[in-house]
Formats: sequence, structure tokens, C-alpha cells
Amino acid sequence: MEIAIPEGSRADGRTEQSLRLHYRHGVFLLGISRQGKKVRERVRKLEIKAGDVLLLLGPDEQLSNVSQWLEGLPLKERDLQVIQRHKAWLAVGIFSSAIAAASFGLLHLPMALAVACIFMLAFKIIPLRELYHSIEWPVIVLLGSMIPIGIALESSGGTALIAENILALAEGYGPVVVLAILMIVTMTLSDVLNNTATAVIAAPIALDIANQLEVNPDPFLMAVAVAASCAFLTPIGHKNNTLILGPGGYRFGDYWRMGLPLEIIIVGVSLPMILIVWPM
Repeated sequence: MEIAIPEGSRADGRTEQSLRLHYRHGVFLLGISRQGKKVRERVRKLEIKAGDVLLLLGPDEQLSNVSQWLEGLPLKERDLQVIQRHKAWLAVGIFSSAIAAASFGLLHLPMALAVACIFMLAFKIIPLRELYHSIEWPVIVLLGSMIPIGIALESSGGTALIAENILALAEGYGPVVVLAILMIVTMTLSDVLNNTATAVIAAPIALDIANQLEVNPDPFLMAVAVAASCAFLTPIGHKNNTLILGPGGYRFGDYWRMGLPLEIIIVGVSLPMILIVWPM
């Protein structure tokens, strides 16, 4: 339900935190519209003003009571059903079946998820009229633009050349420093390429480095295995990154802000652990 807040109402000048809508009435305040302005504060802590439009989510019988209690003015109903509770387990079952089919090799993952989408439409979990709007077109364009770049780097030998040149700078340092640089380079490649392709490219380089340094190759191969799975800096490094880009409202730069500290932590933790378990 959407309600407008008139001047002098119970909600005027107060926050959701002080009104305690969920605690008292079991109703959530999802959003506040304020004359087209962007709201950057947390909704629960934002002071409600006269003229604001509140978006409430809750049981039908409670929404009318809350609207009267807040002394708000209900707007025209949009016939929007946010949650289809009776179809929740059906949706979970369809998606789980698709993941299981892909995990056991019955279907390739893209095919399994495509079949799951068809079943979602067949059981009207996703209305057909919303199918077009549910597709994250920016993600499709992003993948279409960046995947050829990764393929070109791989097929032309550009990634191997970049890695070898960077690793050549560490020739005068000890094996531990070389191992750390190898992890960083592999992580960087994995942010552009598929993690499997990154491992295929970086593994021979790791073996060559270990042979040149005359040390055990196991820590270098394990460093490649760990680093190739750490694609956190871009939305195209892994399918999981891409899937949450649109629904989460993320931007390209958000992956850097969260992913860079995470990769630093992984290097700091995995490097000594690799050296302990697989000593040189």
C-alpha cells in the first residue's frame, strides 16, 4: 500500500524507528518518495515529512489499520502482489532441480537454468508480461562486450605474455615474493577470463617458474588454483558476480571497493598456509 502523509499526522516529523511499525503492527516500511529527490539515509532512520509517500508491505488486513493509525491518505491500489507465498516452495524446487541436474552432469548449467525459466513461466511464478522486463539487459550488453576481449587475450597469447613479463620483474627476488606476484597476476587475469581458462594459462607458467627456481612446484600450482577462483574485481569474472549485478543494484565500481580488500585478505591468509602445507 502507498499512503501520503498530510501535515499534522501521527507520522509527520517522526521516523519508522520511533513508530516501530513492524514491532507493533507487523508492517514493513519499504521506501519513501519525497518529491522525486534521492533518499540516501536509511529508511528506518529517515524523518518522515508532510507530503512524503510511504510504501508499506504487510498483511492486507493490517495495512488499512496502519494507514488509519498513521493518519495517512491511501493512494489508488495498484494490484501489486509482492509475494506469492503459495508458490515459494515450487520456485525453490524448480531452481534446486536445475542446480542438481547441472551438478550431476545431466544438463549443462545454461541449459538447466533455461529449462528452469520455462517451468517458472509455465507455473506462472513469473508472469509472461514481466519476462522482458526481468531480463537484465545491461548485463547482457556487458557480457557481450567483455567476453570477446577475454577470448582475444587468451587466443592471441596476450595473457601469457603479460604474465611472463610481470613475473620476469621478480627474478631477482626470493621464491616467496615470486609466489605472491604469481597469485596477484592470476587473480587479475581471472577478473577478465573464465577461471578455468585462467588456470590453464597460469599453471604452465607456474611450473616453468618452479623449475627455474629449482623448488617444489606444488605451492605454485596451489597458488594458481586458489587465485584463479578469486574473481572479485569485476562483474564478469564469475557467473555469481554477474547474477547479482542487476538485482542488487550494483555498479562496476562496487566490485572494486568490496573485492580489492577481499583479495588482499585472501593473499595474506592463503600464502602462508600454502607454504606450510606445501613447503618449497
